[in-house]
Amino acid sequence: MKGLGRLALVFALAILPVTARADINALAEAAKKEGEITWYVAHYTSEGAEDLGRGFTEMYGVKVNVVRTTAQVAYQRLLQDIKNNQTICDVFSSTDLGHYARLKAEGRFEKYIPETTPKIVPTFQNFDADGFYHPTAAGLVVLTYNTSKVKPEDAPKKWEDLLDIKWKGKVSTGHPGFSGYVGTWVLSMKKLYGWQYFDKLEKNKPQIGRSINDTVTALNAGERQVAAGADGSTLFSAARGNPLAVSYPSDGAVLIVSPSAIMKGTKHPNAAKLFMEYLYSIEASKINAKHFGIPMRPEVPAPPGAKPISEVKLIKPTVAEVDKGIPEVIEQWRDTFGN
Repeated sequence: MKGLGRLALVFALAILPVTARADINALAEAAKKEGEITWYVAHYTSEGAEDLGRGFTEMYGVKVNVVRTTAQVAYQRLLQDIKNNQTICDVFSSTDLGHYARLKAEGRFEKYIPETTPKIVPTFQNFDADGFYHPTAAGLVVLTYNTSKVKPEDAPKKWEDLLDIKWKGKVSTGHPGFSGYVGTWVLSMKKLYGWQYFDKLEKNKPQIGRSINDTVTALNAGERQVAAGADGSTLFSAARGNPLAVSYPSDGAVLIVSPSAIMKGTKHPNAAKLFMEYLYSIEASKINAKHFGIPMRPEVPAPPGAKPISEVKLIKPTVAEVDKGIPEVIEQWRDTFGN
């Protein structure tokens, strides 16, 4: 009997992956019949988002309508859809955690836990205990600089260094009213140093773009020399031969966890679920790493030139802090910088 029991257990374990794969195959067939999804996304550069969408289409034959904007623009567009009783967005991917707290509370998300969740990096598992949204991208806000104008030894080493008068007219940032990355960074600096940090930064007359990725453009053009920028887009640009580098601040790089969620009432429920599965796949992690994002899967190595998360001092804002704090800092930012 013991031998039969062991055989039964081995047989049961052997068929589990087949069953799981069969479920994904069935989902893929249903998704193919739906034909497409629309993805509101702020996670990546436009090139990275299009690359991920194209990878999904090549894998499953389902078209992805990629609508890549900054986080706040994506959110306002979604709210306008809701106001007009329109269901356009199938999967919503923002860099502002506050969006998820609010939309979840309003019942705007479809609960779905990807089958592939146990396979991602443990840090990102069970982010929302109720299973309505899931981290599908992550990155850091760090100090960045133009290496043709700033020597490594002279580059800022901590956030307070951006306040030095020597950087007057030489600093670039994004805008918290548009970018979730920037909003989370501003909130983190306020918590670390108080709003006087930005009162002092204003005296250095920073160039303010929209997206945090606008800092890459400003540094490459030589319009500015140092910035509060994203590690991924900066390293990606540097790998293409541009004179850029990152400096991991000694007082903490800001960890940006960016979730995705399926919208309630989606017209393409199977395609949306399959897309969530895809975002946790090895294939998607490889594309993400190619664009210098932090891979969700541990099998995929970190992008070249990036420090492993374990070696970086991190500032990690909570969902509640972001939800409560970003609207307030956007108003303070406009009062201070006038835009």
